[in-house]
This record gives sequence, structure tokens and C-alpha cells, in this order.
Amino acid sequence: MANTGIYTVSQVNTYIKNMFVQDYALSRISVKGEVSNCKYHSSGHIYFTLKDGKGTLSAVMFASQRVGLSFRLEEGQQVIVTGSVDVYERDGKYQLYAKEIKREGKGDLFLRFQQLKEELEEMGMFSPEYKQPIPRYAKVIGVVTAPTGAAIRDIMNISARRNPYVQLVLYPALVQGEQAKYSIAEGIRTLDAVGVDVMIVGRGGGSIEDLWAFNEEMVARAIFDCSTPVISAVGHETDVTIADYVADLRAPTPSAAAELAVFDYLQFQREIEGYVSALRIGMERKLQQERARLEQYQFRLKLKDPVHELRVNRQRIAEFENGFRREMDERLKEARHRLALAAGRLKGLSPLEKISGGFGFLTDEQGKRIQSAGQVSPGDRISIQVRDGKILARVEKGWKI
Repeated sequence: MANTGIYTVSQVNTYIKNMFVQDYALSRISVKGEVSNCKYHSSGHIYFTLKDGKGTLSAVMFASQRVGLSFRLEEGQQVIVTGSVDVYERDGKYQLYAKEIKREGKGDLFLRFQQLKEELEEMGMFSPEYKQPIPRYAKVIGVVTAPTGAAIRDIMNISARRNPYVQLVLYPALVQGEQAKYSIAEGIRTLDAVGVDVMIVGRGGGSIEDLWAFNEEMVARAIFDCSTPVISAVGHETDVTIADYVADLRAPTPSAAAELAVFDYLQFQREIEGYVSALRIGMERKLQQERARLEQYQFRLKLKDPVHELRVNRQRIAEFENGFRREMDERLKEARHRLALAAGRLKGLSPLEKISGGFGFLTDEQGKRIQSAGQVSPGDRISIQVRDGKILARVEKGWKI
């Protein structure tokens, strides 16, 4: 390129790209560094950054080159990337195009992460028995995050959509840098003292360095000591921090945390309407049952009505009286008939009856009836009872027929 004249941006980028292509050392190079800000794209490409203590280098491995990767690339890994350094003309940026990646070891941050994770796990800070349930109908939700990041915007948008009556209380915390751990821990303690129903602690995605504040022991202990249920929402779905392990519930993203913390008011209304409808149907069914039971009781009461009972008993007594009278009449009639027969027979046997027919009734001096001639002897005094009087006589002679 000559030193005179004016060039377009694309001409400059093309010129620089040609310089990279012509440099043999950059066409086949191996670079050692720690993986950071690793992202798996839906297309299959892997975008990441290689870093060391003094600098960073953007890198990409296209899906067609993934045969050169025998493990899953993750944050904190120490790797050796073999490929070429070239310029992406559209952006005017150079990056390492990886063809092969070998795992060299684990970076310092990753080792610190693993060491702290193991220590806290041994202390029981990840144990499920310490996890608090997330309230289903939270009214006041505390949020510890940056006041201007995408995380708080997502939480506010989802909260407004799901339930405009929920109150959000934001503690504007630093979420990156040396002072971030102090700010986050203080935010957790402050909102816990305020008395919110549930708390969201997190930020948007980033590299392991960007998210490191949520891997600090100070933040982990603040979450563990918090009496308010805490939902961690750090980074994207693939980002996992110490805060995620300690929190009562992990959300893959801040948006997901809002979905978990804020109950859907419209769905809540539908549920209430369903309960009201079910209660109304149940009440109507119960009223119908009670009406039917009341009618049965009323019918039974009519049957057990004292006036009705008296009327029935009077009728029953009258029937008994009539039956008793008929029975008495029958028995009296029968008794009279028997009496008449007995009277007839008695009359036939009556001495007076016989006397009235011309017969007499003979008795000796002792008043004993004389029925046979052998009962008297000549000279015995006898009494003869006739129809109109009594005759005293002496036996002159007696004989048997």
C-alpha cells in the first residue's frame, strides 16, 4: 500500500488481512492460555477468549473443526489451541481460528472455584435441609443487582407482565470488580433487614472473571445467613457460580428468576375464579341435598306431629272402644245365653218349681231332705213344704215301691 491517497475501511482491512495471510508464523500457531467467556452457539460454533496474566485473545472454533475437540470447553480450563490468526474484515478484528484444542490443565480461577466449592460443601452450606421454600404469592421482591444492567430490565419487564401489583425493591449493587463482593453481600443483608418476601441476587452473563464476585466466600455466607429465601440468577444458563449452590433456588437467567419469584396474576385470577365456581357448584349441590333432607324431616315431622298423633291415637282408641264394646256385647250375649240355659236347667231342678206344680218338699227334724222312704221310720216327725206353706206330720207307716 502506497503512503499517498485516501483508502476505504474495507481496503485497509483487506490489506491487513493479507499481511496476516502472508505471515507464515500466524498461519500455523499454537497458543496456550486460560479459557474465558466461552459460548456455544446454536449453529455449533464455539466462541471463547484465551487469556493469561497480561492479555486476551479472541478465538473461535467453527462447527466443521469440532472434530479437533475431544472434551467440552468450559470456563477456567488451561488449553493449547492450534490454528491460525486472521482478520475478520467486516469488524476489522483479528482472532484465533482454532482447528485443534488440547486440555493443558485448569486455570487459577477455576482451581479457586473448585477449592471453595469443596470447602463450603464440606461445611454443609449446599445441603438441601437448609434450603428455604420460595413463597408462592410474594408481594415484595428484593433484587440485588446492577441498576443499569440488562438483568434488572428483564426482571422489571417480566414482573410488570406477570403481576403489576408486585413491588420490586432494588439494591443497586456493584456486580463486577474488586468491590463487587462487598456490595453484593451488603445488599443481601440490607434487603433481608427490610423484610422482603423473596430476594433475587444476580446479574447478566459474562466471563468467569466478570462473574467472579458471585464465587466469593463473603457472598456465599451472606446468602446462607439470609433469613429471606434467595433465588440466584447469575449469567446465562450454562454459567454456574458458588452463589447458585448456596441459594435456596437457582434460576438459569435473571428472566427465569423473575418467572419463579413473581406469580402470574392472571393465572391467579383464573384459579380463584375456578375455586369460586367450584365452591358455588358445591354450595348449590349441598343446598339441594339439605333441601331434600329438610323435606324428609318435614314429612317425618308431619307424621310425628302431636295433633296428628292425638288424632291417630283417638281414632285408634275409638276403634279399640268399639271393638271392646262389640266384644263385651258378644260376651254378654253369650253369657246371657248360658245363664238362660243354666236358669232353665236350674228351674227344672228347683224344689219350689216342683212344689208349685203340686209336689211337696220333705225334710226331717234336722232339716235334711228326705228323698227315700227308707230314710224315715214310723213315729218320725217330718216337715212338708208345699206351695203356700209348711205342714208338720208324723210317719205312721212307710214302705218302698
